[in-house]
Amino acid sequence: MSSTVSAGETRVVLDNVSWETFERLLDETGPRRGRFAYEEGTLEIMAPSPGHEILKSNLGRLVEAYALELGIDMQVTGSMILKLEMKKRGAEPDESYYVQNEPIIRGRMDLVLGRDPPPDLAIEIQLTRSALDKLRIYAAMGVPEVWLWESGALKVYWLSGEGSHVEHADSRAFPGLPLADLLRFLAQAREKSTTRLVNDFRAWVRENLHA
Repeated sequence: MSSTVSAGETRVVLDNVSWETFERLLDETGPRRGRFAYEEGTLEIMAPSPGHEILKSNLGRLVEAYALELGIDMQVTGSMILKLEMKKRGAEPDESYYVQNEPIIRGRMDLVLGRDPPPDLAIEIQLTRSALDKLRIYAAMGVPEVWLWESGALKVYWLSGEGSHVEHADSRAFPGLPLADLLRFLAQAREKSTTRLVNDFRAWVRENLHA
């Protein structure tokens, strides 16, 4: 076992954890356990800090505001556990969304990866580096797009035909979303309430992005 503690997050890494133990921990520890990530016997448990949660929530609310203003159908699935036993992989994104596949899962409350498609977008906030390769985990589960926030920067990755994620400059799940402007507004979160931040962004979208 190893652990990393910082002002950003606390991470505990356990080796030689069976899939059955991983699933039992998911069932027994409940929603306040922190974020789990699992890859072929290695389990990482991350306890997010307030700063982590504020950042992921603000980013998620801005994405959702963009979709609301432009009338984009989506389903927010938050930190829904994604796991695939045949691949021995599992992860809990900070935020996740069905966009292109939203009509397929509309009204469903019992989503199961393998039977149902994965979210079109998963967002990962890493204030401290994960011990596991999250992109490799999400690639194995077929997640088409991942946003990774690390070292104060947001990177966008698309799943390629070769089965790995490749960095891109824009979003495939939300075409037309101006990421530079999204980040510009996100940087204003230190000076604004979430309400004002989201309202200001919605007003900007209405003024600049409506046809």
